[in-house]
Amino acid sequence: MSRRRLLGTAGAAAAVTAASACGGEEPRAQEVRYGQVVGQTTDVPEGAGTVFSNSKLVVTQPEKGDYRAFGAACTHGGCTVQEVDEVIRCLCHGSEFDISTGEPVTGPAQDPLESFVVTVDGTDIVLESAAES
Repeated sequence: MSRRRLLGTAGAAAAVTAASACGGEEPRAQEVRYGQVVGQTTDVPEGAGTVFSNSKLVVTQPEKGDYRAFGAACTHGGCTVQEVDEVIRCLCHGSEFDISTGEPVTGPAQDPLESFVVTVDGTDIVLESAAES
């Protein structure tokens, strides 16, 4: 094999590897079942929240000791919400959701985030059920 052909083949292989790394699917998040621990209370700051990507949930603490859980999929385009402080933010298209209710406050999303009931057992945040509509 000529040096030119070897380098061309190596370059093509590198390009395919790079393209597959960029365009591949995201690893699937583990589904959490009711009764399982979602996270720890110490991971959820007061007046803000945390996205638990392993369970596809965002848990907020609007007021001290008051924990709320919402689906982490934005209701506009299905992107995973990524930031939580005074609001839950989806960086894909700019939607923002209320940390107490999951209702949209800004952006193209028109529907609230899916709501779930969580309880606290010691420092464990436990997913109990889907919230009633």
